[in-house]
Amino acid sequence: MTQPAGTASRLLALLSLLQARREWPGPVLAERLGVGLRTVRRDVDRLRGMGYRITAGRGSIGGYRLDSGAELPPLLLDDDQVTAIAVALRAAPLAGAGVEETAARALATISRVMPSRLRHRVDALQFTTLATDAPVSAVGTDDLVLLSGAIRAREVVRFDYGVPGARAADDGPRPPRRAEPHHLVASRGRWYLVAWDLGVADWRIFRVDRMATRLHTGPRFAPREVPGGDVQEFVAARFTGRHANDWPCRGKVVVDLPARDVAPFVEDGVVEDLGPDRCSVEVGSWSWTALASLLGRLEGDVHVLHPEELRLAFGELAQRFQRASDPGERPR
Repeated sequence: MTQPAGTASRLLALLSLLQARREWPGPVLAERLGVGLRTVRRDVDRLRGMGYRITAGRGSIGGYRLDSGAELPPLLLDDDQVTAIAVALRAAPLAGAGVEETAARALATISRVMPSRLRHRVDALQFTTLATDAPVSAVGTDDLVLLSGAIRAREVVRFDYGVPGARAADDGPRPPRRAEPHHLVASRGRWYLVAWDLGVADWRIFRVDRMATRLHTGPRFAPREVPGGDVQEFVAARFTGRHANDWPCRGKVVVDLPARDVAPFVEDGVVEDLGPDRCSVEVGSWSWTALASLLGRLEGDVHVLHPEELRLAFGELAQRFQRASDPGERPR
């Protein structure tokens, strides 16, 4: 039977209160909901009928507590769906919408009514998120759980690695790769594993969607520190071609544009607000001309502060662009 609107709203409010803390005395719940103790008892019975496990203490002022259940009523989610929700909530920083705190509270709320087997599965999922403008590609939750568990247990993983669907090499199957997993990272629309590759004795970043993991992990290993000590900086450096976590060419300029208009186009630099229509930008690249090209795409005048090599690179680009704009210039 459908509950009246007032009853349904009160049930949602009661459920929210029960999820907010471990135990509530009956009189306090009645006061918060603006009803009598008898109504609280009836509403608790209604929630129990929906599948929520709520225990009551003894006595006239006995407290009510929401326990972990065997399922997630009334959501009726299976294990994979719950894991997918947990991954999405933990990856909230990738959305760039300022919902990180809300997502963390939502995950805590869902975790409180999870059965223990799902809570252990979700708690095993730990990863690092890096800023991205692309949705994270889909990979199997079993792979994420296995890799995250191996990272926490410090156990070697074995896997086949290659492009999905590609043909095997003519010289026959290759032995599986062996690596010490250290960090699971979501970045640039993909999942990556930062690991010490035992085959080459060096750090590698593997795409998880190209990994066919073996079910059984290997021996335990002593943890290592990624170069520079910061996994986010390490991954960003590998993706952008930096060496020793810094660019070989770095300069600083003043741009005649508001900082808010420049910041989205300077992913790996520092933008400082100098007023309503000016800002400074310090950024690096792999060459001086590449750095000048990066800054030249900003739709405002650029004034070089340092170094002289950057100023000369702008002059070189200006000559190239002048030749490119000459209608009489033809390729030989």
